[in-house]
Amino acid sequence: MSTLIAIRDNAVTGGEYSPAKEKAASRGVFIGRSPLLHRRIKQSLGDVKFKLLFCVFFLAVLVWFSSKIGPFMGWHPHYPTSVSSPDRGGYTILINTWKRNSLLKQSVAHYASCSGTDAIRVVWSETNPPSNRLRAYLKNIVWKKSQTAHKPNFRFDLNEGDNLNNRFKPIEDLRTDAIFSVDDDVIVPCRTLDFAFTVWQSAPQTMVGFVPRMHWLDDEKNGIANYKYGGWWSVWWMGTYSMVLSKAAFFHRKYLDLYTHEMPSSIHDYVLRERNCEDIAMSLLIANATGAPPIWIKGKIYEIGSSGISSLKGQSNRRNKCLNDFVSLYGQMPLVSTNVKAVDARKEWFW
Repeated sequence: MSTLIAIRDNAVTGGEYSPAKEKAASRGVFIGRSPLLHRRIKQSLGDVKFKLLFCVFFLAVLVWFSSKIGPFMGWHPHYPTSVSSPDRGGYTILINTWKRNSLLKQSVAHYASCSGTDAIRVVWSETNPPSNRLRAYLKNIVWKKSQTAHKPNFRFDLNEGDNLNNRFKPIEDLRTDAIFSVDDDVIVPCRTLDFAFTVWQSAPQTMVGFVPRMHWLDDEKNGIANYKYGGWWSVWWMGTYSMVLSKAAFFHRKYLDLYTHEMPSSIHDYVLRERNCEDIAMSLLIANATGAPPIWIKGKIYEIGSSGISSLKGQSNRRNKCLNDFVSLYGQMPLVSTNVKAVDARKEWFW
């Protein structure tokens, strides 16, 4: 009879229990029921598997829950359906266009489908007014593309002469405080646009947009500062910005009145003469009124047209000149630099 069997027989016949006997039993050959050590190992492995499965289940539930209610920290955007509710007001899409009807049609169709769009106004500065055919087409497409019971109000705002100042003229019959200024060749996805709107609502006095730019002090001679205008690569390299361009940005409608009636007329004349820099003028105006920086929204936007004025040769020098000429008219540099960037946490896996 083996040692293991002898010990078990002794236990069955009422022999006295001994830890030494138990230890000896664990060293024997595994015959019949599993020894204590073997059972403990199996139990431990079972606990580990259970904990692992529980963690996986918990993470899956957390991801699902987060996708439904939004982020637990950072910006807290509302659902798109709530953006257009009467107590929130929605926003007015202000589209600047110039002899690109095919792009205008795409742009109007897209923004009409966004639930937060209360109205679409097209800044028209061509010599001839829009044709009846174009008007009818756009009104029909707004009606068809709108996803809400409340259909956006659509209208052309006609201007005499080609003047970039026209894009910031006051608008009658507005029902919203929020203006989203956008070029006819820029498409911002509706969900991204709605997120930017909620950010603007947290800081409605400033400018909130998708195209950041910066400035920096280049040199100073005889007490006169000279500044440089920095494009996207300067922002990427330096990690700071002080402007967001009006080609895709939210601002309060009161700045249309300030731009037209309160800003120095010399700046209006400059923009008209140079056919450039109205976006820099608006950034300076808002910064001068608030003493605060704009807010850059991280989000994908799409340019559906060919290269615009920014791609022209010598454009960088013209922007530098605009910036310094405007600053001299203000008598100071009103722009405020920042490195803050608003991110939709629902689309970010890492913090």
